[in-house]
Amino acid sequence: MFPVRQPWLCKALGCYDCCIRCLGAVPYPSLVATLLCYAGMALFCGCGHEALANTEVLVETYFARNVQDYVVMASFIKYFQYVIYGLASFFFLYGILLLAEGFYTTSAVKQTFGEFRSTQCGRCLSLTFIIVTYILAFIWLAVFAFTAIPVLFLFNMEQTCHNINILAETTPSINQHGWICMDARQYGLLPWNAMPGKACGMTLASICKTSEFYVTYDLYIAAFAGAGVTLLALFLYMVATTYNYAVLRFLGRKGIR
Repeated sequence: MFPVRQPWLCKALGCYDCCIRCLGAVPYPSLVATLLCYAGMALFCGCGHEALANTEVLVETYFARNVQDYVVMASFIKYFQYVIYGLASFFFLYGILLLAEGFYTTSAVKQTFGEFRSTQCGRCLSLTFIIVTYILAFIWLAVFAFTAIPVLFLFNMEQTCHNINILAETTPSINQHGWICMDARQYGLLPWNAMPGKACGMTLASICKTSEFYVTYDLYIAAFAGAGVTLLALFLYMVATTYNYAVLRFLGRKGIR
């Protein structure tokens, strides 16, 4: 999508004017959205994959004694890790397509090509990208909300451990803080018949002191942030593609095709 195809025109205009024409054809909103999309998906997929693996270890070690209690969660984690691989590949290709579409629509709007005009097929393609991007944005909004669940669970777990440590320093009796628990079944991580399904008192406090807990917590926060950045990128795509399509329709009504 180089805006000046003829080498002799570059020499006639000079290097400066040629560079200005090149920079003028760059779809900066789409470019920023693509960079944000790649950064967000890298965080979400990389950190989310490792966080899911660590979650299985934590639940298996501290919250469930029977393998049958967490077999559903283990299967979900396994399949969702494969979904993460697919998401990374899909958004990589889709980001390239949207960036190419941004170059196309920007060139059509600014008419930087000598013989380039927007066509009915090009406008139809732009409309298709708009519809798909809107659908992806709403789907990813649900993914963003779903990613907040493990962050909320681990945050509440850390705050509960903090309260237990305060009570342990102020009260010598173990029974004073033995009733403070974190129940994984309340968050849907385990079925209600899972035993023990929860961790209480100093046992819970000892879990919070492990490196596995803090690593998992940080990974989920990074994955949550990556999902948010990807959602922001999709909103930028929506704004950029909608604006460019609207301008193309306006040019079409004016007879510029």
